[in-house]
Amino acid sequence: MSTIQIEKAFAAWPQVEPALRVPRTDKEYRHLVKLLDRLVDEVGEDEGHPLASMMDVLGVLIERFEDEHVPELA
Repeated sequence: MSTIQIEKAFAAWPQVEPALRVPRTDKEYRHLVKLLDRLVDEVGEDEGHPLASMMDVLGVLIERFEDEHVPELA
């Protein structure tokens, strides 16, 4: 990543951070789930969609929260 790309990422982060934060509370988790649902509606199965990787990242964040905070069903 070039210096210019990093500077652009730093500038964009305050706007992006609410959607890509690691959820620490149930409220933050539910926010990410709602956002992921919206992305699924928009992106669908199109792996070439510009937001497909964001959908992947949200899925990882949600899965991590669930692994740590949601008890497994027996």
